Amino acid sequence: MLKYLINQSRVSLAGASLVTVFHGACSVLLVAQISSALTAAEPERGTMALIFIATAIAVMLSYVGAAILFERLGQRANAELRRFVAQRVLAADYRQLESIGSARIQSALAEHSTRVAEFFVSFPVILMNAVIVAGCLLYMAWLSWQVFLLALVVVGLGSVGYHLAHLRAIRHLDIAANEQDQLFSYFRSLTDGAKELRLNRHKRKAFYDEVLSSSIETVRRERTFGMSVFVASGGWAQFLLYAFIGMVLFALVSDGPDRVLIMTGYALVFVYMIGPLEALLLSIPRANMAQVSAERIDEITQAMVTSEVQTDGSSSPALQSIALQGVLHRYYHEQSDELFTLGPIDLDFRPGEITFLVGGNGSGKTTLAKLLVGLYPPEEGRIVLNGSVVDESNRDRYRQLFSTVFSDFHLFDRLLEVGTADLDREGNRLLAKLHLQNKVKVQNGAFSTLALSQGQRKRLALVIAYLENRPFFLFDEWAADQDPVFKEVFYRELLPELRAMGKAILVISHDDRYFHLADRLVRMESGCLTFNSRGPMKDSATKNSGTAPPLALGSIV
Repeated sequence: MLKYLINQSRVSLAGASLVTVFHGACSVLLVAQISSALTAAEPERGTMALIFIATAIAVMLSYVGAAILFERLGQRANAELRRFVAQRVLAADYRQLESIGSARIQSALAEHSTRVAEFFVSFPVILMNAVIVAGCLLYMAWLSWQVFLLALVVVGLGSVGYHLAHLRAIRHLDIAANEQDQLFSYFRSLTDGAKELRLNRHKRKAFYDEVLSSSIETVRRERTFGMSVFVASGGWAQFLLYAFIGMVLFALVSDGPDRVLIMTGYALVFVYMIGPLEALLLSIPRANMAQVSAERIDEITQAMVTSEVQTDGSSSPALQSIALQGVLHRYYHEQSDELFTLGPIDLDFRPGEITFLVGGNGSGKTTLAKLLVGLYPPEEGRIVLNGSVVDESNRDRYRQLFSTVFSDFHLFDRLLEVGTADLDREGNRLLAKLHLQNKVKVQNGAFSTLALSQGQRKRLALVIAYLENRPFFLFDEWAADQDPVFKEVFYRELLPELRAMGKAILVISHDDRYFHLADRLVRMESGCLTFNSRGPMKDSATKNSGTAPPLALGSIV
């Protein structure tokens, strides 16, 4: 993480560091001038005043310049780090994202990125404080090397105590960071599970008392203890510094011509040095918290590797045929609590054909759909597009053939993937066709609202898929939450329209009263194809269904 941020901000970091070093040097020089002015003779004071004014102006200007550079560097570092994580998420294999989980990714993009960026931009501050402390120590050595040696011992004892304390504190900060990742998922449950929590008082109370509140308390307790250890060790270090000042003033400096200068210089420099030294010590817990966060980000981003070549933006090839040949995939199956094997599957798809995929819950229909569209690479077998095998070199380009509405679809607030000139008019026409014109409108390529029911959101997702106008359409239980009138529109109007446009269509469905409308019916059970029929199944289904013949286009809406 640090190397990445440095590479992205070399010029800004170098400029901030130079200004910071200059500010630290001027600050030490200013303190030395104050100490000298307290014991200087009257004839020298005029010249010293001019030097003092120039130095004070330099300190002010360098402070303002450094502060502005810090702010710019901090905001840029945070933005670059979030871009880095976001780009890795966008390029990662879909299975890896499912394994990592959205809560950990959100935590990396939010809190962990902020901590790493904050510590990254504190490097110039650390450098400034280090310059001030080093300059103060050199000035004290010039005043009296004997007292300077004792000063090193005091500073060393304070630093060692601080280091030993942080070894214990970091364990608690690490526990808090791990719990923080889990807490993000609980925060999401507050909104995603709002209906269930409001309908069940006992569940609501148990979720708050035993889950959410407990997690919040764990983060609070571990962080408080860890930071308290740092504060206590900082207090001990501060006591040592003041004790040293007392020894200098009342015991160590003997009578001599420079006694007043040495006492004044040591007391003034040590009091001034406490702030920068304390800031250096306080950077240790920030460094450790940033280290923990950086490790989390590294762990997450390193798990998001991909061997696929990203699409270059060129148009997708025309769809002639897609064939799954011996495709096999294994995954953990929750219902059976064992490793589930899907396949081997042999299946082909053609343009201008409607295929219904049916089967019981947990039979592998959605997993097969994810394999088909390229979200999962097959563990065995192959997918063939227009006679060419789909592999890592072209899988991302292959995915661009599909418009999908999965059961767990996500709606963006604008039409990101569509670039037609007449986008608003066509989008609003489709919204009217699906009776959404009074709920949402397309304005400048964006939706006026997404506050819709689940059925309405699915209809809106259908509009987006339709506007994408890709060669292959996949619908996963789209009609499950729809009223009968919209099921009729979907099965009897939209699907035939897409077929007439030459689209290949796969519909995962349980609506057996519409099976006769398919060109082909495919049935899955326990991960295997048990039925695959074109033509005759459609005719027999029509005879036995007892349903009316298909309605003409436009007869419903």
